Amino acid sequence: MVRKILTLSFIIIFCLTALAIASDNAKSQSLLDKGKYVPDIGTFLQIGANSPAGINWDGDKIFFRSSSSGNSQVYRITETGWPYQLTTFEDGIDYFVLSYNGEMAIVGASVGGSEQSQLYLMDTETGRVLKLTDFADVQIGSVSWAKNDNSVYYRSNEENKKDFFLYEMDIATGESKKILDNPGYNAIADISQDGNIMLVVNYTSNVNNDLLILDLTTGKFEQLSKDDGDIIYGSPTLMPDNKTIWLVCNDNKDGIARVAKMTVGSPDVEYVNDGWVDPKWEVEGIGFSRDFKYMGAQVNEEGYNRLKLREVATKKELPSPPLDGMLGFSGTDKNGNMLLSFSGPTFAPECWLWNPHTEELKQLTFSIYAGIDRKIFTAPKLIKYKSFDGLEIPAFIYLPADYDGEPIPFIVYAHGGPESQFQPGFIRNFQYLMLNGFGIIAPNPRGSSGYGRDYQNLDNYKLRKNSLKDYKAAVEYLLENNYTKKGQIAIRGGSYGGYVVLGMITEYPDMFDAAIDVVGIANFKSFLEITKPYRRALRESEYGPLSDPEFLKSVSPIHKAHLIKTPLFVIHGENDPRVPVGEARQIIKAVNDNGGIVDSLIFPDEGHGTRKRVNVIESYRRQVEFYKKHLLPSDVNKE
Repeated sequence: MVRKILTLSFIIIFCLTALAIASDNAKSQSLLDKGKYVPDIGTFLQIGANSPAGINWDGDKIFFRSSSSGNSQVYRITETGWPYQLTTFEDGIDYFVLSYNGEMAIVGASVGGSEQSQLYLMDTETGRVLKLTDFADVQIGSVSWAKNDNSVYYRSNEENKKDFFLYEMDIATGESKKILDNPGYNAIADISQDGNIMLVVNYTSNVNNDLLILDLTTGKFEQLSKDDGDIIYGSPTLMPDNKTIWLVCNDNKDGIARVAKMTVGSPDVEYVNDGWVDPKWEVEGIGFSRDFKYMGAQVNEEGYNRLKLREVATKKELPSPPLDGMLGFSGTDKNGNMLLSFSGPTFAPECWLWNPHTEELKQLTFSIYAGIDRKIFTAPKLIKYKSFDGLEIPAFIYLPADYDGEPIPFIVYAHGGPESQFQPGFIRNFQYLMLNGFGIIAPNPRGSSGYGRDYQNLDNYKLRKNSLKDYKAAVEYLLENNYTKKGQIAIRGGSYGGYVVLGMITEYPDMFDAAIDVVGIANFKSFLEITKPYRRALRESEYGPLSDPEFLKSVSPIHKAHLIKTPLFVIHGENDPRVPVGEARQIIKAVNDNGGIVDSLIFPDEGHGTRKRVNVIESYRRQVEFYKKHLLPSDVNKE
């Protein structure tokens, strides 16, 4: 009898507990259904990202980079599908270059954001590494394997810290020799199938390069390209005949980068006008399978990356995968399987395998979403607005899913470069901000890439401030269309975008209510004087030369810091080799001296931006707090 009573009591308690749990779950689910539950910004920043690192010719080894461990490392996909981590560098890696046989790789890794990568030789089966270089204050990059995998080629500024000469290192001995002493910013583009010829591009600015041909048997080189003005020769690939070069080039009347061919010995560019790619769109790059049977073109359609595929011999177009967003071509195996990258506004970056013949599509990597349902993410829409001179400016506008047409706090996002382009990939903090009631507008002002050479050159040198007027027009567009109102507008940008932030709050002191400058330029003169020597010439061609100090002064926000009324948050890395940390310290001191509102966050173990997850989370938590403090009503901010 006692046992029956105890059993009955247990059943009653169990049922009551179950009902209570069910009730709590129902309440929680109700909150989730109503969209009231929004994870912390730190949770959003835990969402992963995966990108292709290489595929061997047999197709049985596929490598990818991932930030899952907290910084960028390389993994190998195994037969079980569970990834095998190959690198464990404390600060992550800078690059990974797979050998032709797939058994080795060169890994570039630096410390503390310095970008001074050392080279490591890796066994791709176990992850064992051997350090090959040990330089101080030297940048190494543009690594390519010799066709026989016995040596690697790379560029280095070890000789004078300024010029990037080219070198060859014997893998067996570790000994290096110089193979090209052409001054300037050189990069390896391609190596012929017989290993005798190397294509090299020499950059004189971010929007101009020359194409060189280096005979690896004699050491002699010559310049192939001859042109007037700013011309880019991109993705040059030497075909097996050692005569035909495929590439993308913008040396045409429209200034649009298009698929083209050249012949060794002639500077003439022949554009491929066979209808494969719509000529109104920029082609960002091309690539070929190792056997030259297939080629792919990455086409920029209004900021979205589309992929065009075809057979080389027949020119037959092949089907592209049914993925709508940011697609990239990363190589093939001998069976025609294509390794692709893909991301979208609501889809984290992943690696995919596509066979255009069978139309089989396979997702290879699966990023964690940190317990966040992708269904709550929102995609932007493309809009266009007129600037001060009637020029049409494209922009992406992000609105909360429940936006009802009433004014909301808005953030103007300024991209870097300036020869860059805002593209609608997966941006974790944007999704967080929209779920918290913020809107974002991301313009591509004059000077941005992706819209042709003429558009890209509209902000050069003494036209610098015209691009700032495009951001002013973006704010006016938001106000005119009731997206936001005075008192609720912020601006945020990094690198050149950081300059835009400082430029806007000095040129238009009453326009913004909060501003976040990340690794931005405050003083063009000091920036050009102190930035690494290998970058100076490229930057002078864009911003203006040190020989014109009066102009540099006229566009430098530091000289108008007394006009700053906008609360400012400055973020920088102590080891930044591109924009020295002194730029941050100058503007912080100037605003403080003038009695302005300025907060700062300078990381001792970062460079040009934050890479370590713990620092990324701290940075964005502080940014979110800053937005809420200055853009939201005080009663909302207290909640």
